[in-house]
Amino acid sequence: MVDMYDAYKQVWNVLTAEGQPFEVGEMEVRGNPMRIYKAAPPSLREVWQASAAFAERDYLVYQDDRWTYAEAHQEVASIANWMFAQGVQQGDRVAIAARNYPEWMLIYWACVSTGITVVGVNAWWVEDELEYGLSDSQPKVIFADQERLNRFQNIREKFAETKVVGIRLPATVGNVVDYADVKATGGDLPDINVDPDSDACIFYTSGTTGFPKGAQLTQRGCVHNIMNLAFAGQVTGLATALANGEEPPNPEDAPIGSALVTTPLFHVTANNCVAHGTTLTGGKMTFMYRWDPLDALKMIEAEKVTSMTGVPVMAREVISHPDFDQYDTSTLLTLGGGGAQLQPDLVKKIDDAVEARPNTGYGMTETCGIITSIAGDFFIDKPASCGPAMPVFEAKVVDGRDNALPSGQAGELWVRGAPVIKGYINREEATAETITDGWLHTGDVATIDEDGFIFIVDRVKDMVLRGGENIYCSEVETTLHRMDDIAECSVFGVEDDRLGEEVGVSIYLTEGSSVSADDIRAFCLEHMAKHKVPRYIWFSQDPLPRNANGKFLKRELRDTLDLAEAV
Repeated sequence: MVDMYDAYKQVWNVLTAEGQPFEVGEMEVRGNPMRIYKAAPPSLREVWQASAAFAERDYLVYQDDRWTYAEAHQEVASIANWMFAQGVQQGDRVAIAARNYPEWMLIYWACVSTGITVVGVNAWWVEDELEYGLSDSQPKVIFADQERLNRFQNIREKFAETKVVGIRLPATVGNVVDYADVKATGGDLPDINVDPDSDACIFYTSGTTGFPKGAQLTQRGCVHNIMNLAFAGQVTGLATALANGEEPPNPEDAPIGSALVTTPLFHVTANNCVAHGTTLTGGKMTFMYRWDPLDALKMIEAEKVTSMTGVPVMAREVISHPDFDQYDTSTLLTLGGGGAQLQPDLVKKIDDAVEARPNTGYGMTETCGIITSIAGDFFIDKPASCGPAMPVFEAKVVDGRDNALPSGQAGELWVRGAPVIKGYINREEATAETITDGWLHTGDVATIDEDGFIFIVDRVKDMVLRGGENIYCSEVETTLHRMDDIAECSVFGVEDDRLGEEVGVSIYLTEGSSVSADDIRAFCLEHMAKHKVPRYIWFSQDPLPRNANGKFLKRELRDTLDLAEAV
């Protein structure tokens, strides 16, 4: 028997050694040294093309609709040819504004495999947010389902040059191309070389200055995230076997992957961490109309799902559902989450409830996916950890003066490597504040232990993490301050057992105002997505407490306000 962490290090060193599949090298990109996997494909085009080998396998499932890999490849080629016929060129942007329909994935592959940049539109955006995102990214084409199209039509005159394609529309809409016409284009996938450092997609992440920022995820970054995910699975499986004196798992014995997609494709969790890896290995993806734990149990049984990844509350709701024992979940190999740390009690409950081993990863839009990964025995042993940084990341924690701190001391986590984004479109200042000499400032306070495992202990950034969605307090405050009735407001996170955090706000009204909490929420709903609207509202009779610099004392407010007094 070998100590499990010694085994982990041994396997890690073997997998990353010279000549091995995960051999790590270094190259200069954008003027900074960057760790890379030497065997990584140059772009997502190669990833998509490789999946053609699985022609007869099921690829996409949505209710009664199914696509094999062969059918998907044909449709992807048609979409790409239609876009080029409209004058879309490499480097141009195409927006996808839809819920998780299979068409989202097909449009995505048509773009990234031909050097066109995908703009992932947050499906929850209201008109104000949609207008901002489209003005910021300037897509040549927007693919939209009915709900998103309804919002877009109200601002369409501002995007007169944008071609619009309707997905799954119940009826023909004037001035909107039917997706069926796009699908009927035909032809082979255009033969194009894709630059590894070009933008694969623009995913929006909320910023500390109000409007969200469009993160530029590169082709190289996305490919390296796939490699990180593959490495994480192999190092854990092989190290566990070595530590327990067992035969190493044979990859040929593993079942064909079947993933239940539970989170939006406009985020890296579903797109980069589920869809990319599943596609490369010839697995199947099943999409849900919306999250429902009972529907999830039904799909796990029907589609023999092997992996389910979502925000932690989803795993909790599945294993605690009253009908859990009525469904066959024995095919599950992994059950976990991202977007928030799994609570230590949930790690144990997953391990006890299903055959699947618990797993999680810590990552960001700004790293094209995961930074760390932890699973199985290692997660059981260190349930408060999110795992070590993957091989192509350098990681360090720094103090307030950007000095690296020793093991065990808390500081802001910085990482550098191939998956770090190029920057934010149209935001040079924000890019410079977030990335220094290739080092990404994660905004999270962390410690790194003697085994290299990272523990996230707090956040530097002023945000609420609700069910995996980043809600930046300043964005909510900016909207609230559009109301003349509000003199001061301070937004902060309120702990919530189900979603991790909910949005809370303390408000000091202008003199003579009688505005109600319902009035405030109704106003917010007109200008921001529903999940950002404050659930807890406190009305203060006095100006809000501030520090010497004039900043509101959010922590004091959060710690002293009585939840029972919120409205």
